[in-house]
Amino acid sequence: MAALLDVKNLKVHFHTRNGVIKAVDDVSFSVNAGETLAIVGESGSGKSVTCYSLLDLLPKPPAKIEGGTAMFDGEDLLNCSADRMRHFRGNDIAMIFQDPMTSLNPNLTVGEQLVEPLIYHPDKARRQDRAAAKLRAIDLLDEVGILDSERRFDSYPHEFSGGMRQRVMIAMALINEPRLLICDEPTTALDVTIQAQILGLIKELQQSRDVAVIFISHDLGVVAGIADKILVMCNGVAMESGKTDNIFYKTKNDYTKRLLNAIPGGPKTMKNRAQARNPLVEVKNIRTWFKDYSGSKTIIVKAVDDISLTIKRGEILGLVGESGSGKSTLGRSILQLVPTQEGTVTFDGTDLGSLSPRQLVPWRRRMQMIFQDPYASLNPRMTVFETLAEPLLYHGIADKSAVTEQVQALMDDVGLARAHMRKYPHEFSGGQRQRIAIGRAIATKPELIIADEPVSALDVTIQAQILDLILGLVERHNLTMMFISHDLSVVRYISDRVMVMHHGVLVEQGKTETLWAKPKKAYTKNLLKAIPIADPRLERARN
Repeated sequence: MAALLDVKNLKVHFHTRNGVIKAVDDVSFSVNAGETLAIVGESGSGKSVTCYSLLDLLPKPPAKIEGGTAMFDGEDLLNCSADRMRHFRGNDIAMIFQDPMTSLNPNLTVGEQLVEPLIYHPDKARRQDRAAAKLRAIDLLDEVGILDSERRFDSYPHEFSGGMRQRVMIAMALINEPRLLICDEPTTALDVTIQAQILGLIKELQQSRDVAVIFISHDLGVVAGIADKILVMCNGVAMESGKTDNIFYKTKNDYTKRLLNAIPGGPKTMKNRAQARNPLVEVKNIRTWFKDYSGSKTIIVKAVDDISLTIKRGEILGLVGESGSGKSTLGRSILQLVPTQEGTVTFDGTDLGSLSPRQLVPWRRRMQMIFQDPYASLNPRMTVFETLAEPLLYHGIADKSAVTEQVQALMDDVGLARAHMRKYPHEFSGGQRQRIAIGRAIATKPELIIADEPVSALDVTIQAQILDLILGLVERHNLTMMFISHDLSVVRYISDRVMVMHHGVLVEQGKTETLWAKPKKAYTKNLLKAIPIADPRLERARN
């Protein structure tokens, strides 16, 4: 059987001021109708560039396709006219992008964006009037799992959650019944439960519609249960390809082995040093509520609702839950970064809520936070040296004569080259920026660090490096930490004890391995069931 898409010897180069970058270098693969090919690799490996080149979505210049063919149903996508490419896009080949919020028009309702390709279809024979297009769009919203689809047809993108927006993007991609669906990291920023739903939805739609799928991901664990074949890429080169079971169980390439080994899947190996220690932080009956004025009526959002907990000296406490569960708000409430309505937060015997902002300043040195997005939390106008020196100078830890030496020591601590001290945040990769943020957090030698999703946006290999870095720093500097995440595999790898949060309340807590082995609450069981398993056979058995 001839392949639906057959790509041979694809070469895509970027011609920049600093020379030629070989983004895709002699890559070949094929996809049959009804088959799923996963393209896996780290950021910068050329996965997205490969697929974007097929639909002529790369900026030219600097991009240039230097060679190769991409035969789709007998036509070469790399050498077709602009008019012919417009026919292929959306009709025969559709794409689901990584971030649906940037792909959806915020000024148009979801329904208007869904019916547009039907009403203005380039093929007059396939055009539909608005009434028929609306019925088709509502049916498709139903099919992708949007509840009350007729009413939500008139909603705007900001009125949907992240998972719902991704479902809308899938509906948009399927509206013209394409034969090939390209999914560019569609679940990277989603909770494990929503990720499992989206992966299951894509697989179900593929089987019911006999659609070929190219699924781009940096995580082999995510694609284990949906891919028929896998192509592993690194630095623009195809390192290994083959059937999914062969890639997992008969791996030949060292890079593929490294990707597999980087997936967190086991228990924490570092000894729990907190068992016999006194609490450093005690939270009693804390409530943090917000008022939502967006609708016709003011709604009280109970982000944190009557929570009590303790964090022992020297332990890593994991806090897990889906987006909107209140995890980040709880972390910020402990550090007094958001006002609380009730309850107390006691740090080393002192009630932080009783202190004025000025009185809190010396306590800030002892409590620090690592934010989820280092690019947003780092000042783009400050070099690494200035970023790391600022807390040292502000808290009087170092004077100007000694600050350079201490900044260099911090860079050594977090694995950054001293030669990069005068660079700005945009000159670093995502993993390097997170290292800078961690360096800033430990600069004051704090006793407590609250890490808010510090690895959620990173490749699995970089994620593994950051997790090992955090564990090493906790050991060396005797840190206490609350580690917030929606990824339970990561929490299991790093935490001594785990608390599960849902809709502003704590639903379950316990020692990490005890909770994993014997979860009591249905919500916790569902979270654990949703974790992708980096084992195709186990995934098939589970599904």
